[in-house]
Amino acid sequence: MKRMIAALVWMLASSSVHADTAQWTPAKANAWYAQHRWLVGSNYIPTDAINQLEMFQAQTFNPAQIDKELGWAEDIGMNTMRVFLHDQLWEQDAAGFKQRLDQFLGIAAKHGIRPLLVFFDSCWDPNPKLGPQHPPIPGVHNSGWVQSPGRAGLADTANYPKLRAYVHGVISAFANDDRILGWDLWNEPDNGADDRNGEKWRGVSTLLPQVFAWARAANPSQPLTSGVWHDEDWSRAKLNPIERVQIEGWRRMSAADKAVLKIAGSSMDPLKRKPWAANCRGSVSSGAGAREPMDQRLVTSQAPCGGVLVVNAASTPLR
Repeated sequence: MKRMIAALVWMLASSSVHADTAQWTPAKANAWYAQHRWLVGSNYIPTDAINQLEMFQAQTFNPAQIDKELGWAEDIGMNTMRVFLHDQLWEQDAAGFKQRLDQFLGIAAKHGIRPLLVFFDSCWDPNPKLGPQHPPIPGVHNSGWVQSPGRAGLADTANYPKLRAYVHGVISAFANDDRILGWDLWNEPDNGADDRNGEKWRGVSTLLPQVFAWARAANPSQPLTSGVWHDEDWSRAKLNPIERVQIEGWRRMSAADKAVLKIAGSSMDPLKRKPWAANCRGSVSSGAGAREPMDQRLVTSQAPCGGVLVVNAASTPLR
């Protein structure tokens, strides 16, 4: 993901600003969202980091680079960013990690950006390792991105208390911090888990409900969410406790439209459908303050199709 910011524009229909350990209702979600301006942002990783470990490890954390790049984001009207954390960063140095995260939040606030922070991720390399990361592989999308907790951490239930300490510790430290837009507990948890009898699916389906319980126990004022992957059945029964989802655009436009239409026809209201666009098709940015075409300082990619897929869709947090 080095030298790439895959732009994602979304609306979050979320929850009220008051801490509540119960799942938030649609009414509270809409009330929370009504207090916010249109949210415009992207997945964010600094151009000098290949993954979330390199972004936040003490040896490679680069506040000056982050400040510069979030300044560019501010210039084109962005007001949020989706930023990935990692459980190994907490295990390595919890106090130092919290300090660096606090510093990042300060930089983001300086530029009027409230990030959505991601705890776990089922995508790409399942064997994350602390320390120096390998250089990016030219032409390979997300050539150094790593999963969290990774294959071993997901399979070993004895590791779950450490994961609980990570989730509870981070949220507790920032539970009432209005610099944070919300908590994305797990990015694409079902990615790579197509076999519903497979090890990864068993691990994810076992751990994800616990992650929500851990997060709620920390009593955050911010909303909770999780963006599922590509399963066409978005029903509450199959994805319980995932009752509301983000819509992510890492698929062909026809498939994306199909997913949106399926949700729009279900009980998962409110959902507002907006245009989908990809820069390999000559699309341009949209949203408050954005220039057209999107500023190329923020949009560089090693992927053949480019790095921008704009999605304007509603999501409701999982509380």
